[in-house]
Amino acid sequence: MSGTRSPLPCLASIAASGDGSDLPRLPTGPGFLAQPLPALDDREGSRIPAGLPPVVDAHVHVFPHRLSQAIWRWFDQYGWPIRYRLGAPEVVEYLLERGVERVVALTYAHKPGIARSLNDFVVELCRAEPRVLGCATVFPGESGAIEILGDAFAAGLVGVKLHCHVQGMSVTDDCFGPIYECCVRHDRPAVIHAGREPKSPGYKTDPHALCSVDRVDQVLREHPRLRLVVPHLGADEFDGYARLLERHAGLWLDTTMAVAGYFPTQVPWELLDAFPGRILYGSDFPNLPFAWDRELTRIVERRLSADSLQALLGATALRLFGGSMPPCVSAAARSAAD
Repeated sequence: MSGTRSPLPCLASIAASGDGSDLPRLPTGPGFLAQPLPALDDREGSRIPAGLPPVVDAHVHVFPHRLSQAIWRWFDQYGWPIRYRLGAPEVVEYLLERGVERVVALTYAHKPGIARSLNDFVVELCRAEPRVLGCATVFPGESGAIEILGDAFAAGLVGVKLHCHVQGMSVTDDCFGPIYECCVRHDRPAVIHAGREPKSPGYKTDPHALCSVDRVDQVLREHPRLRLVVPHLGADEFDGYARLLERHAGLWLDTTMAVAGYFPTQVPWELLDAFPGRILYGSDFPNLPFAWDRELTRIVERRLSADSLQALLGATALRLFGGSMPPCVSAAARSAAD
């Protein structure tokens, strides 16, 4: 845990009871995607900025092409214009050619019966490009879910990706418990979109009703050996997730789209300043309405210390997902990633 770091100033008035009752509660509202958002015509770099430590993109989406096309149609109607409409091999090639060292490839099953084929797809992608660290998926509660997940881990996939908004479930639903136990047995992390945002009327259920920081707190209390990554810095309950980072050693966040200055909320830079070893850089590529390196550039402009930047941009992700550490990553960055 990062107990040596000072808590965020905005949390000073919150009493720490330890049972989740101290976590901030937000009212249900229309959400970030009450209306589709526009694309940004911002400039993109041709390479990773010079002088950076090895960069691992810990949140990259890969799907078979027909499923990608369906996802793009959804975003056209409910989300934002997708700037990079690339197939999975091209997604990987695009980032690696621009200097990204490793890619954590994520997929998710939106219905029962497709997880095994999606996992096979990711396994083949990893075999074709060893710099890809692939995550499995499963539809919670489907027949044979734990066997599907165990087979994916045995095939070399390094974690599991679940999506509460898309799958229409909460992290506290009973069908998630066996998945957590499977992850612990196999020592694999779970990447779960468990934050409330971006909420959209395009989802079949209300993410504000399904997702909350107190539900994540409950999961981490009931499964203390689980390693859990919540994307988007836990948007939009940033203060609550800062409290959970202090409380639970098994929680990480990723930056995905949360520091781009794109959504109608204040960027929670304090999280990056306070917890650089517990936060992963992730882009959400290719499903972006702005330049692939927008968040990376903004993180660099934050002028974190060299060790904090190494941990945030790559060292922590490599330790969490089991990838090899590039030799130029310092021992201090390895320590910060803990």
